[in-house]
Amino acid sequence: MVRYRHRVASTRKLVAALTRPGPHRVLRGDLAFAGLPGVVYTPEAGLNLPGLAFGHDWLTGVERYSRLLEHLASWGIVAAAPDTERGFAPSVLNLAFDLGTALDIAAGVRLGPGKISVHPNKLGVVGHGFGGSAAVFAGAGMKVKPKAVAAIFPTVTSPPAEQPSATLNVPGVVFSAAGDAKKLRSNAVELSRAWDPSTLRIVSKAQPGGLAEGRRLATAFGLGGPDRKTQKAIRALLTGYLLYALGGDKTYRDFADPDVQLPKTDAAEQATTPVTPEEKFVALLKG
Repeated sequence: MVRYRHRVASTRKLVAALTRPGPHRVLRGDLAFAGLPGVVYTPEAGLNLPGLAFGHDWLTGVERYSRLLEHLASWGIVAAAPDTERGFAPSVLNLAFDLGTALDIAAGVRLGPGKISVHPNKLGVVGHGFGGSAAVFAGAGMKVKPKAVAAIFPTVTSPPAEQPSATLNVPGVVFSAAGDAKKLRSNAVELSRAWDPSTLRIVSKAQPGGLAEGRRLATAFGLGGPDRKTQKAIRALLTGYLLYALGGDKTYRDFADPDVQLPKTDAAEQATTPVTPEEKFVALLKG
């Protein structure tokens, strides 16, 4: 019991630390130099760093994730984000392809003044909402499989991300919010059930649309505005997961352990109860 309490206290300290910026100064670059609209955030210096490609949500440009991407870079993770497929009818397959391209750029060239490089075996794909499902497609379609994939409040796409997730065979984490199982747009629970091995994290009092920063066009469609508590929780939980899953830092192993309930999360058991499309529709009608 004493050992368990010590572990919980240690994890709480890690989460608290990860809500704050890391020790690295951050540089911002432009992916357009390699022919792809988008941005890349890096630590000021570092060789053989972990790197990721980040996919944005529907009607949300990458500038709405600047603090998240800066946060990851401040903890030593290179983050490249393509700014494509921003229209009303984006293609999840095209965004997935662009995520793969962004990751190739980040891993294939020396960044900054030549003092920054990404290790080819420390690559991941991450996305929010629409981009979360695109991240799954990207991970499944890459010739060299990424080390990990993270889907943050993923949403339903056509074709559905559950199809590639069933054969992904890459460790991953799906972040969801309480009640997402009954929401028509969310496929977080279905995705986590189809994807093995993956860990489902229910972020406490989260607002799925609140991860994006500032005002965005999607708020006009009732998808919600920014939520600071959601942003802080995801920054900490995602950073800890990536430091272990991509960087191999065992200090953060609990962030990838499905048997450990992390601070800022709720128990996942209730969210894994199967919900039919008809039940989701009824829940939508009830508001």
